[in-house]
Amino acid sequence: MQDDGYFDANVAATYDAVHGDDPRAVADMVKRLHALADGGSALEFAIGTGRVALPLQAAGTDVAGIELSQAMVDVLRQKETASPMDVVVGDMTTAQVRGDFSLVFLVFNTIENLTDQDAQIACFQNAFDHLRPGGCFVIETLVPPLQRLPWGETLLAFNRSDDHWGMDEFDVVSQTYASHHLRRVDGELRRTAVPFRYCWPAELDVMAKMAGFTPEARWADWNMGPFTNVSRAHVSVWRKP
Repeated sequence: MQDDGYFDANVAATYDAVHGDDPRAVADMVKRLHALADGGSALEFAIGTGRVALPLQAAGTDVAGIELSQAMVDVLRQKETASPMDVVVGDMTTAQVRGDFSLVFLVFNTIENLTDQDAQIACFQNAFDHLRPGGCFVIETLVPPLQRLPWGETLLAFNRSDDHWGMDEFDVVSQTYASHHLRRVDGELRRTAVPFRYCWPAELDVMAKMAGFTPEARWADWNMGPFTNVSRAHVSVWRKP
């Protein structure tokens, strides 16, 4: 598969402006990823426009990537100022990049873009296969926000501004949800809906164990804050023996 239909040229052109993090948050992420790479090379699954990979490479870690959307890679190429990264256009559950790596990472909730459990399991196995012994796999993703849903409700609004309304629609039976967006772009309203599959931290640990990883750390953020019962996100690290 080369494209899921959700990250086309129009999305890619505005992706950084719409989804870009606070520069301080990116700096914290890059600092931690650089430390976890420990002088080795890194592979980013769903490298996108390079919003993380490019500053990580600038920090001194050699980075390669896998990305499903050619349009997103085209934006990355426009932003590159050094030698082009080795980026394979393909599915992060199956695509292969030459070499082995000290770090494989998948951030910004992107494990949820794999909308069935088998694909998520395959993603862990592909990460394991790309890592050298002793390397680590890192995922940053949300904790499913079901505690915030009233009993029996399925809709959870997460943003309301002049330019963006956002609402998630959950199916707790199938463990899937759709993220609905209404955005004002160039004076026009655009409506999109993207499907996801949410995962609990314990479920990710089982997937990691199935692939052969051992658990190493789980934090609430990139500054290694403690993960608690009220954490809304987590950064999890598993190690290849």
